Amino acid sequence: METYKRLPKHIGIIPDGNRRWAQGHSLEKQEGYKFGVEPGVELYQLCIELGIKEMTFYGFTVDNTKRPAEQTKAFQDACVAAVNKLKDGDVDLLVVGNTNSKLFPKELLPYTKRTKFGKGLIKINFLVNYSWSWDLNYGVKQADFDPKDDITKTIASSDISRMDLIIRWGGRRRLSGFLPIQSIYSDFYVVDELWPDYNTSQVHAALQWYQDQDVTLGG
Repeated sequence: METYKRLPKHIGIIPDGNRRWAQGHSLEKQEGYKFGVEPGVELYQLCIELGIKEMTFYGFTVDNTKRPAEQTKAFQDACVAAVNKLKDGDVDLLVVGNTNSKLFPKELLPYTKRTKFGKGLIKINFLVNYSWSWDLNYGVKQADFDPKDDITKTIASSDISRMDLIIRWGGRRRLSGFLPIQSIYSDFYVVDELWPDYNTSQVHAALQWYQDQDVTLGG
């Protein structure tokens, strides 16, 4: 196992490219999502080996649910399958998303409060039916909201820490609304390969690149 002088405490994961991968393999677009489940498990196992303390997976967004019904059902099912696999490990699991919508998978409701499985060696956050505007407006809608409050303590994702490194698969160079508060000082690394083509060398390349980044947090 390769060692690093400096490891990010928290890595954000944008697993993009499932539909393009499916089309490239002569499959229907929605069939790509199920091929993205096992890469997530493999990445979790790698992060455990490396000693990463927290990781956040971008499951699907409220905007994603505007896609055709068969695609929506496919990525909902993939998120449920991924969470069910991850909870077999040593994880401290939290699912964050708009549970008031019928598009939030009811199977994941028990995990909207942080739940420890096994030894709880790593915090795993899973964004499901997530919207950046829903997240930021969450606290504002509370009856006791004070404009002087620290917004980081009132957002829906307040239990998720600042991300040090975000890795996006699929070649796109955008955040797509991914945790706007926690990503404010994140280093951003893009993998050109599509998410179902995940392999550990891609993560090691990102971590090697991270070694040379100047982390000042604006100072």
